[in-house]
Amino acid sequence: MLILNRSASEPRTSEITSETVYRQRRELLKAAGLFGAAAFFSPLLHAAPAAFQSVPDRKNVPGFLREKLTARKGGQNATGEVLTPFEVVSTYNNFYEFGLEKSDPAENAGSLRMEPWSVRVEGLCEAPGLYTLEDILKPHVLEDRIYRFRCVEAWSMVVPWQGFPLRDLLRRFRPSTGARYVEFTTLKDPAQMPGQRTESLPWPYVEGLRIDEAIHPLTIMAVGVYGRSLPPQNGAPLRLIVPWKYGFKSAKSIVRIRFLAGQPSTTWSKLAPAEYGFYANVNPAVDHPRWTQRRERRLPGTLFSPNWRETMQFNGYGPEVAGLYRGMNLNRHF
Repeated sequence: MLILNRSASEPRTSEITSETVYRQRRELLKAAGLFGAAAFFSPLLHAAPAAFQSVPDRKNVPGFLREKLTARKGGQNATGEVLTPFEVVSTYNNFYEFGLEKSDPAENAGSLRMEPWSVRVEGLCEAPGLYTLEDILKPHVLEDRIYRFRCVEAWSMVVPWQGFPLRDLLRRFRPSTGARYVEFTTLKDPAQMPGQRTESLPWPYVEGLRIDEAIHPLTIMAVGVYGRSLPPQNGAPLRLIVPWKYGFKSAKSIVRIRFLAGQPSTTWSKLAPAEYGFYANVNPAVDHPRWTQRRERRLPGTLFSPNWRETMQFNGYGPEVAGLYRGMNLNRHF
């Protein structure tokens, strides 16, 4: 487990408060005539566990993944955090492949088949090919990583992920010196993903990072949450986690990794470039055109007991990641 010193990088217990169901991003889809459902307010728990406790896993988890989760590096919760409950983490999701409402992924993602699963590696690297999920996981020891998770919609969580450093995976493919970016693509299969039967987004979902962002020690490939395998609605079986960026950068259900010389065209920055930049670093000084990013609401909570907190630059991970952007205008490269 990566243990960080007590600093701005670590949320305090007093920060773990309540949140309201906040969906202004849906206005973009409404304006395009793609989303007409009324807002639905999910019931959320009022209490969170005081410490990380594993949650029982599903019965149909591949044996090799179950073994990896059992043998993971547990480490300690250096933050002493109260975490967002698993029941909230697993039912309050943006995963438009399964629907536009927060509750849709948990309701619809049971159709996702995670066996067999493979990832195609392409582009500027010496070891391209098709790798099974077991191939991907075999050399890696899983770690517990407790991170803040900040959505562009101005709500946030604190989540105990299980995963391994993305850099350890990318090095296995031996990217060439000309590779400056990494692109990640989500599964496209409308038979399994009912949201893809609509044109709410240009499918498949694509995200990307600069190489230096991808190999930063904080960036992980997650395969679990709360000590169990990722639920389908949380991006099973492979999900990117980049804790200093807004959540839409964390591509889910990844089936392709591609090394590129130039910046990839990513889904949200292509759909609404004035609203969703390629970098998507958490930055309270750069508001979304339709809402402020200076404050956020922390899960769990209810509509009637919101609790605001101030948003921190880079989601509080500035001491670790600010150097990646030295000399850049973060108001322009948002």
